[in-house]
Amino acid sequence: MKPIEDFDKRNTELIFRSTADKRFLEVTRRWFEMANKYEYSYHFSWLSRPIIQYPQDMIAIQEIIWQTKPDLIIETGIAHGGSLILSASMLALIDYCEAAEAGKTLDPKASHRRVLGLEIDIRAHNRDALEVHPLAHKIDMIQGSSIAPEITTQVHEYAKGYERILVCLDSNHTYEHVLAELEAYAPLVSQDSYCVVFDTIIEDMPDDMFPDRPWGKGNNPKTAVREYLGRLKKEGRIAADGALLHFEIDKILENKLLITVAPDGYLHRVM
Repeated sequence: MKPIEDFDKRNTELIFRSTADKRFLEVTRRWFEMANKYEYSYHFSWLSRPIIQYPQDMIAIQEIIWQTKPDLIIETGIAHGGSLILSASMLALIDYCEAAEAGKTLDPKASHRRVLGLEIDIRAHNRDALEVHPLAHKIDMIQGSSIAPEITTQVHEYAKGYERILVCLDSNHTYEHVLAELEAYAPLVSQDSYCVVFDTIIEDMPDDMFPDRPWGKGNNPKTAVREYLGRLKKEGRIAADGALLHFEIDKILENKLLITVAPDGYLHRVM
């Protein structure tokens, strides 16, 4: 067996063993709950912009973008814009690598690859910071509710002409809102790409973890994912490309991360 295959095989075995280790999983869960008390996810940035994500999920998004090489990434929820910058930087890196492999000169602003961010209220200071960022030329933003009919229509029009689309949902975390986002944007995901639903972890946290929020146990992104996948299985949906829409939860990726805000939220479109 080749060295790379040996390395991958050993990693797969260790990941399997770690997810079977109940003591390790309990320590991980307890650590996550403690970290959340100190707003751990707020402590990081990507190329100068606060990203409000766990490092493990940042790495997962990097792997997904490199694997799928999308030409459009749609994100609901902008906040400080760190996630938009992460996505834009990965698309820029793909552009660079493709140009290097082809031996061509790269004009960064001539790239077709884009990131589209949706936010109900883009704060002026965040917009200003994003508009002067070196990667601003790869980013477009729309202000308004991600589930408002006029916004979803605008996004679907924007997405026309793009072949490989990745969707990330990270705005209002209530069941109804996320379910509406899934209905609106999951059909845009291209085959073998992903719809990533963040903060499904809310369902697994203690009851008193979100006292000042409209979401909590039974009312969160994970319950929306369960309902949406159930609808796909029972009723079926047609994707924007005309094919039958089918997602599977990427448990291999989740098991590798262990610490993630998106358990059962990495939805891989397999059809």
